[in-house]
Amino acid sequence: MPELSQETERRVALLPFGPAEVTGPSMVPTLHHGDRLLVQWGARVGPGDVVVLRHPFQQDLLVVKRATERREGGWWVLGDNAYAGGDSTDYGVVPDELVLGKVRFRYRPRRPDQRSLFAAARWALSAARPVFCDRSASRRLRAR
Repeated sequence: MPELSQETERRVALLPFGPAEVTGPSMVPTLHHGDRLLVQWGARVGPGDVVVLRHPFQQDLLVVKRATERREGGWWVLGDNAYAGGDSTDYGVVPDELVLGKVRFRYRPRRPDQRSLFAAARWALSAARPVFCDRSASRRLRAR
């Protein structure tokens, strides 16, 4: 996730929704590198929600993870890609004040190689989707 600048800090305080961009593979298959997100800043978080938070050890870095359960002292967060790491298994419980918002919507930009009519139609059907807490493909895959 991008670093949070002072300008972004001011916008977060003024606007309830804002954009973010995914970098890295930690949320595959739910989110992919390059996906654009619509984040509801300051939203109430529940188990299963995809959230944007400050990294506990590097607080100028924003990360996107799934809040899996409430624990004493904050949230236990995990990436949907178990092999990518960089979640609560590495840094423990994330305090509530570091959880900034909930991801509400995902937009996947069109790739340059999607030129055919079939590829464009397939992209159009899957490019923009809401992000739900319990309807993730990753939960279905992990349950097997």
